[in-house]
Amino acid sequence: MRIGLVLGAGGVVGHAVHAGVLAALDDMTGWDPRHAEVIVGTSAGAGVAALLRAGFSPGDLLARATDQPMSRSGARLLAKAEDGAPPPPLPPRPRPADLLGRMAEPSLLVRSALRPFRVRPGALAAAALPRGTVPPELVAGPYRRLLPGGWPDQTTWLCAVRLDTGRRVVFGREDGPPGSVADAVAASCAIPGYFAPVEIDGVRYVDGGVHSPTNADLVARLGLDLVIVSSSMSAAGRWRRAVPVMEAPVRAAASWYLGREVAAIRRHGTPVLVFQPSPGDLADIAGNAMDPARRPGAARQAGDLARRRLGHADATALVALLRRAA
Repeated sequence: MRIGLVLGAGGVVGHAVHAGVLAALDDMTGWDPRHAEVIVGTSAGAGVAALLRAGFSPGDLLARATDQPMSRSGARLLAKAEDGAPPPPLPPRPRPADLLGRMAEPSLLVRSALRPFRVRPGALAAAALPRGTVPPELVAGPYRRLLPGGWPDQTTWLCAVRLDTGRRVVFGREDGPPGSVADAVAASCAIPGYFAPVEIDGVRYVDGGVHSPTNADLVARLGLDLVIVSSSMSAAGRWRRAVPVMEAPVRAAASWYLGREVAAIRRHGTPVLVFQPSPGDLADIAGNAMDPARRPGAARQAGDLARRRLGHADATALVALLRRAA
């Protein structure tokens, strides 16, 4: 049974959302996401993808997100990642005044003016914002220790964007750029204006969410039996009153991209099981995506969301498929 897993962007809160969803999947179906045929990760999802391939179980990801004890094997992996010291706290988000400095890639804005509509709005925003200052090694370090021997044997695609062209790249794919798993995770997580771009062989890369928060279209033509998508930045139903006003355009764009990507997968005959927040779930998931204090609530809420979704009548056949795969 060939099952694809797509893990979207969403900061530290998105990381917790994925942990809740994956633990619920494992608990209710017995399917272990570490055995996915292919994992596509973007930003926070890239980090979770690498943790799964390094051996972290869904239960341990959830325990870590909710500050609960991990299993013995999970604790060993965590000790290896931290190398004797927990990671330093993330710096605060930049203030609006901090985002008025020199543009990170003004040449992309010039080229896009000459050839409009060839670069996505997120990539233009990344070029217009100043270069971030938070060192990417803050993200890369633990993955460098967890996966020192190169890429995992199982297919793992981590999405980033070239800052000079605004185009998506896929680390881990045959046509992708060079780079270790740790560098790819850092590049995929390099939020414009916050993290410094990740430079590999003279090319600078930024967050893959600049192209799409999910990038699920990458698996459309693989002939998989099922694709599972965990998306914390999109939303289902009438959600606009449940989020801060400034967040609504971002969530609307994420929902639009995800809808197009899911439609493309289904056109090629592959069923898709999507986990995304409904209006009632957004109290714990919307807002500051980089606030670590919100991780436990987001993980628990996402787990409840996933259980509801798996118990819905229209998911019965897909749940049965997952149980057979397990």
